[in-house]
Amino acid sequence: MAKKKEMQIGITGMTCASCSNRIEKMLNKMDGVTANVNLALENAQVTLDEDQTKPEDVAEKIQKLGYGVREKRLDVAIRGMTCASCAARIEKGLSRMAGVSSVRVNLATETGTIIYQPGIAEPDLIFDKVKKLGYEAVPQNDSGDSEKNKELNRKRNKLILSVLLSLPLLYTMVGHLPFKTGMPMPSLLMNPWFQFTLATIVQFYIGWQFYHGGARALLNKSANMDVLVALGTSAAYLYSVVGTFRYQFAGIANPALYFETSAILITLVLLGKYLEARAKRQTTTAITELMELQAKEATLIENGSERKVSVDEVRPGDLLRVRPGEKIPVDGIVVDGQSSVNESMITGESLPVEKNKGDKVIGATVNANGSLIMKAEKVGKDTALAGIVRIVEEAQGSKAPIQRLADNISGVFVPIVIAISVLVFVIWISAIYPGELTPALTAAISVLVIACPCALGLATPTSIMVGTGKGAENGILFKGGEYLEATQNLQAIMFDKTGTITNGKPEVTDIVTFGDMDQRGLLTLVTAAENASEHPLALAIVSYGKNQGIHTFPAPEHFEAHAGYGITAEVAGHKLAVGTRRLMSQEKIDIRMASMDARTLESDGKTVMFAAADGRLQSVIAVADTIKDSSRQAIADLKARGLGVYMITGDNRQTAEAIARKAGIDHVFAEVLPEEKAEKVKELQKQGLNVAMVGDGINDAPALAVADIGMAIGTGTDVAIEAADITLVGGDLKHVAKALDLSRKTMRNIRQNLFWALFYNAIGIPVAALGLLAPWVAGAAMAFSSVSVVSNSLRLKRIRI
Repeated sequence: MAKKKEMQIGITGMTCASCSNRIEKMLNKMDGVTANVNLALENAQVTLDEDQTKPEDVAEKIQKLGYGVREKRLDVAIRGMTCASCAARIEKGLSRMAGVSSVRVNLATETGTIIYQPGIAEPDLIFDKVKKLGYEAVPQNDSGDSEKNKELNRKRNKLILSVLLSLPLLYTMVGHLPFKTGMPMPSLLMNPWFQFTLATIVQFYIGWQFYHGGARALLNKSANMDVLVALGTSAAYLYSVVGTFRYQFAGIANPALYFETSAILITLVLLGKYLEARAKRQTTTAITELMELQAKEATLIENGSERKVSVDEVRPGDLLRVRPGEKIPVDGIVVDGQSSVNESMITGESLPVEKNKGDKVIGATVNANGSLIMKAEKVGKDTALAGIVRIVEEAQGSKAPIQRLADNISGVFVPIVIAISVLVFVIWISAIYPGELTPALTAAISVLVIACPCALGLATPTSIMVGTGKGAENGILFKGGEYLEATQNLQAIMFDKTGTITNGKPEVTDIVTFGDMDQRGLLTLVTAAENASEHPLALAIVSYGKNQGIHTFPAPEHFEAHAGYGITAEVAGHKLAVGTRRLMSQEKIDIRMASMDARTLESDGKTVMFAAADGRLQSVIAVADTIKDSSRQAIADLKARGLGVYMITGDNRQTAEAIARKAGIDHVFAEVLPEEKAEKVKELQKQGLNVAMVGDGINDAPALAVADIGMAIGTGTDVAIEAADITLVGGDLKHVAKALDLSRKTMRNIRQNLFWALFYNAIGIPVAALGLLAPWVAGAAMAFSSVSVVSNSLRLKRIRI
């Protein structure tokens, strides 16, 4: 009987009805396939006979026709992994599935990310495949902290029971010491059957997880840490069982028993895994802390009344009241009220930011003193905080290129260790102590137990997790481990000028007076006249006037804007003209007395406007896009680290070079169009330089994408700039040097981890092979290796950047 399968496949790249008709026609020509392609829904409803055509054949046909098959992302929590070999096996197994494009499994976070083609592959099929591989996968949202806490508690309880059962066996080792200790040794403890009972519970109840994990690995034609532990402990246990039966039935008075070795090995491995799990939980605290920043409640204003609601109930457009001391519940805009807001938890800026009507506010920040009424704009997964959490989660789950080394080694590590162990056993029993089983078995067990790929598998992901979390705490969001790794190699930094090095809006910097009118009186008249204009330079003058305490001024009786030149107006009986030299010439106003001052200001990169009243020049007003307070120090920090610093702008060369001088930048690209910025990045790359582009992520998007590392400067509401590899939350350029330092320190930490993981095995295996390590000492060393790697990674939490 034909096996029918119905599926829906998303298709990308269709532009018209002829596209959908062509795909439908070609699919229906395939054996056993009936297809209906919908252009509006951009999908194909397909029924096929799997005996004649496979689902992956349909996807391949669509792609051969020049279209794409839509993909989805599935984030899962994976339970049951014990070492890097487990993660590698799951990646390999899922990658072979039809419809699965890519798989990334992270041992440290115990999670996986699968990109698949719906219709060809489905979550249920993926979960079944993971189960067949011997593990359990569930949607990540269904496996929260409570489940992880339960798992940690289960590990703790098993460890406690194992310790209680193993301690009496450990005590019996006193009786085997070559000297007298004076410690009492109850005969019950030395009884082989008593030892057999305790060891059997430890071996097959507490240690069953190693047999289970090892068996499923072998069934899938691979090997992992569980195989090593199961083989090593079973050898010691079974050898002791034989000794017990010889004691009982062959009259051997003092048989050589190693029950304490098998039990203590299992206990030490469990201790290592428990400590490792606890340490790994600390590497994910950045995500937990970010999640806890979110407000739980909001005060909703409806029909003139206020009521408390869960933040999940807030919808875009809702009006919310935020009282002093409360967290701002979602992203939005102030519609009434005035206050200062502490945004340090999002932007990293320590000083509170003043908020007035029309200003944007960020969810999770804290309202300091005044009462605000805000309109919700972005809620739920669209908020700045949710964007930050998403970026950090993806970065922590990603792999840095350096991890390929560890993955490649882990894939062949266990079989090699087993082979070495067998070789050691043969050499000992045939050449060193011919015919003596005990020393040969002891050396072989020690080799099996001391060699474990856990430390190797944890070396990179734990450092990446802590490093990206540390970055998030400081307002630096790496979008993946590969970018964290690549940042260390930067040689040149290219900055966009406007909004990156500068504040991005013009401000009045100088006023030089010449006439008989006092400066404040003149400023009042000019502010009144410019208040009628929407030009950015006019807004700068009005803002300056208000900052000088001029909040009330008369309305102009007459106003006229002269495009490109300035404005003329009549205010309080005075005829005013504010603008360029050409406007002054047009109004027949003599400006010779101000020529030298104007040239000096213009050479400094400032825009000069002349202000005249009643036909006489009264002052020169200079306006400039001022440099951010942090820019000079940030650029000096980068130069001190040996990086070349460049500025790129569309401004004229005189203005650009003036800004560059103030910022301390030696290399300037001026009069560059937005679409040409990417070419300038490529010019530096052709010189062999690794280049980072730092910009606002809008006009600079092409350059951000072309650069080796793209860094987007943005406020907390711009955290998801797609073109950038790193988002610097807030506008502080000192974050660029911090990102560089964090990358270098994280990669140094990873190299330390890899060195010690490899060095540990390179030294430990030969020492164990020479019979210089008792199996229980080897077990303790193995447990210590994984814990030490994770602990070293956690040191990144305490570094200063």
